[in-house]
Amino acid sequence: MSFINSVASWYLKKRIYQIELFIKHPVETQMEVFHRLISTAARTDWGRRHGYADITSIEQFQARVPINTYEGLFPEIERVLKGEPDVLWPGTIKWFSKSSGTTNDRSKFIPVSEEALEDCHFKGGKDMLAIYLDSRPDSEIFAGRGLPIGGSHEVNKFNEHSYYGDLSAVLIQNTPHVFNLFRATSKKVALMSGWEDKIVSMAEEVREMNITSIAGIPTWTLLLMHKLLELQGNYSRNLFEIWPGLEVYFHGGVSIKPYRQQLEALAPGGKLWFFETYNASEGFFGLQNERDKDDLLLMLDYGIFYEFIRLEDLDEPHPPAYTIDNVELGTNYAMVISTNAGLWRYLIGDTVKFTNLHPPRIVISGRTKHFINSCGEELMVDNADRAVALACERLGAEIDNYTVAPIYSDGVQAGYHEWLIEFIVAPSDLKQFMRLIDDSLQQLNADYAAKRVQELALRMPTLHSLPSGTFYQWMKRRDKLGGQNKVPRLSNSREYADSILEMLSGKA
Repeated sequence: MSFINSVASWYLKKRIYQIELFIKHPVETQMEVFHRLISTAARTDWGRRHGYADITSIEQFQARVPINTYEGLFPEIERVLKGEPDVLWPGTIKWFSKSSGTTNDRSKFIPVSEEALEDCHFKGGKDMLAIYLDSRPDSEIFAGRGLPIGGSHEVNKFNEHSYYGDLSAVLIQNTPHVFNLFRATSKKVALMSGWEDKIVSMAEEVREMNITSIAGIPTWTLLLMHKLLELQGNYSRNLFEIWPGLEVYFHGGVSIKPYRQQLEALAPGGKLWFFETYNASEGFFGLQNERDKDDLLLMLDYGIFYEFIRLEDLDEPHPPAYTIDNVELGTNYAMVISTNAGLWRYLIGDTVKFTNLHPPRIVISGRTKHFINSCGEELMVDNADRAVALACERLGAEIDNYTVAPIYSDGVQAGYHEWLIEFIVAPSDLKQFMRLIDDSLQQLNADYAAKRVQELALRMPTLHSLPSGTFYQWMKRRDKLGGQNKVPRLSNSREYADSILEMLSGKA
């Protein structure tokens, strides 16, 4: 092990003791975070209006502070964007993560305070490495360089003294210099705004380097990997021929399940570790701390206080919210956060299920607005991703992307789901592929299975196999190219599906 690798490993592994401590005392850790957040924000405008100075319990907090969406909180965020201090969090915030979300075309500007940078996002990144190194003591990850696949930033149009951009760009711009020494791409290339040119520039810049780790969303990572192999011509058939020291792929943003087969083909032999992270513009939430496990350890000491609302209660005027000491296994919860950047009881739009309570471990099950419930089937993204992955594995298919929308009942015939899939390698029998998806969904989702009985409520789904490049062109038209943007998987409306089909027909 190289000297640099040894020193970096020693430094990062010191954090393992603290992680083990919050694993043993999760409730106490969250209460400490809660009281610190309340006391720190007591003299902000928001804190004064909601009486933070004399809040002593979670019950008081929940009674005084409403559940907030981005739209509801935007008047305060706009003040912060314009440079006003002490609005939601003490001081002036200079960085904002621009997020398009997956259910709303309007851009969101999420405040990123210094505390959120240091105690949440950077801490999460260091913990990711610490857990990986603890699991793999023979690692040589710091003998080479890491390849992050991210976005760009720009001056804030509301206030020339602050900036916004993709979260990855915000982190790259603020990363301590010592960590920049291990990043493969130059800052100039890493922060390029033109995604098509950026992919080519990244591939050209890193092809001769010793890359030991990659981090990024699977869809955009695959795009870069294919461009890299294209530049290599016939000389390389897999990534290890270019980067023999490649060890680990840190992934998040979308489920890896539909893409894992493709990634394993590019890095064969089981040598590449797949390490999932749950990091969003609003905060760093979870890490995979056991190899090849689907669930994530909920990180409890990052300056985020968690609450959870049952998905079926979400439309109530005042839905009950649960903390980590009274959640249940297997229930779909909408996640609510209060953060060290001033997001208070903020509904982030993700749904999670607990797979373990001591310590709290979760899987991301979908989005609060990103599911299909046309007749009570409650199809979630996690169900769809698993079904696609199983069908691809059975038939040797590979997908680029997909989206699903309902065709509602016309009052005579039951409705059905319409799948729009772009294949890299299409199955020989599309009908069999769709049958496998349908069968898997019935096994994974009891509500879906019940609605499919005798096709009384829900008929067999249909499949549109889309031409190569469809989703790329659709995202480009919507100005959504880049590592932070994702194709919406499921929608209860036909907005996305109709937009794609209209584009293909030439009507859009």
